[in-house]
Amino acid sequence: MRIARYFDAAILKPDMTREQVIAAIKESISYDSYTVCVRGCDIDLAVWLCRDTNTKVSCVLDFPYGYGGIEAKRAAAREYAAKGVVDIDMVMNYGAARGGNWDIVEAEIRAVVEEAHRKNVNVKVIFETSQLDDSQIRRATEASIAAGADFVKTSTGFNGGGATVEAVRAMLDTAKGRIKVKPSGGIRNYETAKMFVDMGVDRLGIGFTSCKIICEGEPRA
Repeated sequence: MRIARYFDAAILKPDMTREQVIAAIKESISYDSYTVCVRGCDIDLAVWLCRDTNTKVSCVLDFPYGYGGIEAKRAAAREYAAKGVVDIDMVMNYGAARGGNWDIVEAEIRAVVEEAHRKNVNVKVIFETSQLDDSQIRRATEASIAAGADFVKTSTGFNGGGATVEAVRAMLDTAKGRIKVKPSGGIRNYETAKMFVDMGVDRLGIGFTSCKIICEGEPRA
């Protein structure tokens, strides 16, 4: 599979104008990204632009800090899932995780999963692994599995470092095939992208400006 078919091309900067978002979506489509990952306010636009292409639409939820609470998470999931996205990338309440309040973490994930799965939409749980230690990453993976999520994901790209080999390995080792893994943040060249694919991940979170660089670095068949 070509590397671009692993891409969730992130178009998430808060200051982006409508014109910039349109340009970024079109560019991501041109590289055959699997999805464009957009802000909630851009879902309708992205669905329209991606029609009749190989590129689908994913979106973020409670981004980038994950502290909106269970009612807000559930309501947003219900609205976003109805708009035509294929994936929702929700930010876990990593403050709760750091404090050991795993009942809160799991309940919030389950609320999003319940709404999303009614529309056959996948849920990815963003941990913000730069804020967690190894044991917390492993525990968060188990909580995501218990709540029925489809993916665990390393980072938002908006707080601390992005994906690391250590964090991704902890996720994969804990998952044992029970949930998919998505590294995100700091993947800016083909070598790094391919390394994570070779580790066994199923998707890659790529800033849309890095799609070109990564694709140009891929060896020609």
